[in-house]
Amino acid sequence: MGQKVNPNGFRIGVIKDWNSQWYADKKTFAKYVLEDNNIRNFVNKKYVQCGISKVVIERTDKRLTVNIYASRPGMLIGVKGAEIDVIKQEIAKLTNAKDITINIREVKRPDLDATVVAQSIATQLEKRVAFKRASKMAIQKTMKEGAKGVKVMVSGRLNGAEIARSEHFQEGSLPLQTLRANIDYGVATAHTTFGAIGVKVWIYKGDIIAKKSTKEVASDVNA
Repeated sequence: MGQKVNPNGFRIGVIKDWNSQWYADKKTFAKYVLEDNNIRNFVNKKYVQCGISKVVIERTDKRLTVNIYASRPGMLIGVKGAEIDVIKQEIAKLTNAKDITINIREVKRPDLDATVVAQSIATQLEKRVAFKRASKMAIQKTMKEGAKGVKVMVSGRLNGAEIARSEHFQEGSLPLQTLRANIDYGVATAHTTFGAIGVKVWIYKGDIIAKKSTKEVASDVNA
C-alpha cells in the first residue's frame, strides 16, 4: 500500500497555517476540538450551495470568531445580513461562547480553490453528468486560471458499475513531496442513486519561497 499524507497537513508550519487558531489547557482542549468540528459540519452541510472553501475558527477567553470563506458570499450574508444572524444563533447552540463574531470572506478565484472545485464536480455527478466530462472540464477551467498543475480523482461506482473503482485525471506538474510547493487539496462527496462517489482535487499554484531576513543576507554577503 502507498503511504499517503494529506498535502495540507504536510505543509502546516511551513507554508500553511492551522484552520483552528487558539490555545487551550488539557481540560478544555477536547471540548474545543469537538465544538470546532460541529461548527464546520453545520456550515458545510447547511450552506453547501454557497461553495464553502474553509472555516477558520479563532478563540480567546470569551470571544469566538468564525471566518467562513465562500465563493458565493451573497447567499451566506442574505438580505441585509439576515442570514448571518441565523448562523450566529445556530452556532450559539453548539458552543458555550457568549460573544460570537461571524466574518464572511469571498473566495475571489474559485476555480483555483481545490475544495470548491471538488464540490462543483460532486454537484455535477449528482446531476448525472459523466464523471470524465465533469473532471476534464474542471481541469481545463483551473489551468486557464493559471494553475501549474491539477489532478482530479473520483472513486466509487462510476457510471453505475457493479464494482467500485478509482479513476484519476492529471494535467501539468504536481510536486507533492516539495514542501515549498503551494498545493491546495480538497475533498467532496457526491451522493448518487448508486451510492457515494468521492472526489479529490489537487491544485499546484507555484512555489512559496520565504524572503531572507537581513541577518541571512548579511551572512551571505560576508561569506
